[in-house]
Amino acid sequence: MTTPPVQVLSPCPGRVVAMADVPDPVFAEEMVGPGVAIEPDPGPTVVLSPITGTVLKVHPHAFVVLGDGVGVLVHLGINTVRLDGEGFEVLTSQGTAVAAGDPMIRWDPATIPASVDGQDVSTMVPVVVMDAPRGSVTSDAVGGPVAAGDLLFTTA
Repeated sequence: MTTPPVQVLSPCPGRVVAMADVPDPVFAEEMVGPGVAIEPDPGPTVVLSPITGTVLKVHPHAFVVLGDGVGVLVHLGINTVRLDGEGFEVLTSQGTAVAAGDPMIRWDPATIPASVDGQDVSTMVPVVVMDAPRGSVTSDAVGGPVAAGDLLFTTA
C-alpha cells in the first residue's frame, strides 16, 4: 500500500537551501532522509509543525511528527544538541496530536553560539522525510525565502 502525498510546510521563516548544503554529512548525504533545510531568519521564532499528525519524539532542538504514514523530522540547527536545551522552549509533548502549523518549539537563532565544546554549531534547520528514498524530495522553494507555514515540498 502506498502512502498518499503529504504537503510539508515550512516550520519557520528563512531562506530555503538544498539538503546537500547542510554543514553536516548525516543530513547533507540524506542518511536520515531527503528534504530541504532552512537558514532561519534571526530573532525570536515559534517553530511550527510541518504536517498534521502525532508528535512521535520531541527534544528541545528537534522533533518528529508522524502523519499519513510519513514521518517528518525538524532539527533546529546542527550540533545544537550540545546546548542541552539552552535557548529552546518546548511547546508540545510526545504523543500529542498536532495540525500543520501548530506551535512546537520557541527559539531565537540569533542567540545560538557559533561553537560549543570546540564543535561548530549552525542554525540551519533540516526538514527531513524519514525513511524515504535518497533524492526523492525536490522543492521549487530552494534558493528563495519562505514564511512559516509556506509549502516547502510535497512527498512522493
